[in-house]
Amino acid sequence: MALLETRGLTAYYRDFQALFGVDLTLDAGETVAIIGANGAGKTTLMRSISGVITNRPDQIFLDGHPIGALAAPDVMALGIAMVPEGRKLFPSLSVEENLLIGCYGRAVDGLWSLDAIYGLFPVLKQRRNHPATALSGGQQQMVAIGRALMSNPRVLLCDELSLGLAPVVIKDIYAAFPAIRESGASIVIVEQDIGQAMKVADRLYCMMEGRITLSGRPADLRREAIHAAYFGAHA
Repeated sequence: MALLETRGLTAYYRDFQALFGVDLTLDAGETVAIIGANGAGKTTLMRSISGVITNRPDQIFLDGHPIGALAAPDVMALGIAMVPEGRKLFPSLSVEENLLIGCYGRAVDGLWSLDAIYGLFPVLKQRRNHPATALSGGQQQMVAIGRALMSNPRVLLCDELSLGLAPVVIKDIYAAFPAIRESGASIVIVEQDIGQAMKVADRLYCMMEGRITLSGRPADLRREAIHAAYFGAHA
């Protein structure tokens, strides 16, 4: 049984349909990447899984149990944490206060604590009393990841981690992922950078216009097929 699964997932913004029958699985210990251009439906998929958008109960499953209709706090309490696009840090709070917010609503024993986060991202310990939004973009992304990890999640959803960051900063961010995987978290990464996605993922899904257009293991997918699934056959 998959740890996390969507079955025929649809999602709407009022009258606008954003997802059309999305089927996705995430196994325990696995990293799955979702690629696609702007507007492909990647963020809507993350928002649906995390409970920000409510769906039919039988469209999203955790350990085989339907969770599609649960609100975001209830989804988080079950062990699904999200690093949202744009980081969404609290500007009035310090780095450490932003991190501590991550464990509200889910008190479980696990590897991740303030000390463990500071071990993963040492620069955050140096800046722990600074306003979180006074940090560089890359350091803010570290805070957002650390905040999500503070709940010791079973599933970590990462939406557009590398957006707007310099390549050297992106490399530092992704260098933390082996440790995150070793902690037992399974990971879903939304990423526009195809090369980066293929480096870190066990399996890859491509989305276009709210649908899955290609899936498989990176080593089994040809560049031509990925290009067609990403941009359309006639791009």
